[in-house]
Amino acid sequence: MSNQHQGTATDSQQDFVSAMRGLGTRTILYQQKVATSLGLYNHDFIAVDILRETGPITAGELAKKTGLTTGSITALVDRLEKFGYVRRQNDPNDRRRVIIVPDYEDKEEVYNTYLPLQNEMITLVSTYTPEELELITRFMEKASSVLDGQIRELTSNKQGTK
Repeated sequence: MSNQHQGTATDSQQDFVSAMRGLGTRTILYQQKVATSLGLYNHDFIAVDILRETGPITAGELAKKTGLTTGSITALVDRLEKFGYVRRQNDPNDRRRVIIVPDYEDKEEVYNTYLPLQNEMITLVSTYTPEELELITRFMEKASSVLDGQIRELTSNKQGTK
């Protein structure tokens, strides 16, 4: 971050943004460890997490969301299908398109991998009132929207330089 922008925020705002960046870094590192523990590449697991959020989507939509080429998505889906994390389904509206359907939610190894984090997070959030949790949740939703916007901006800037 440039020094000129740092002067416009208070120290507590800067500390908060710094803590958020640190949380983002730790989230990435955690996801990488989860992927490795499940025998997946990080991009594969990012795709699994995207499917967790979106539900079934086309291969093209998954390519856009991950920033990978359609060829890379094909190989990624092949790997995920082999592990039983997804299945391909023909689009009923357009037989040329394939929908990627997540099939990993009931996998015991995924559940067991996330269970310790789930338990620790429940312990953490139980220290907050329902009103505080509502505020924190709204903030996280808004922060996710900000990040989505920044991802779109970086993607469009990258495409503009090709």
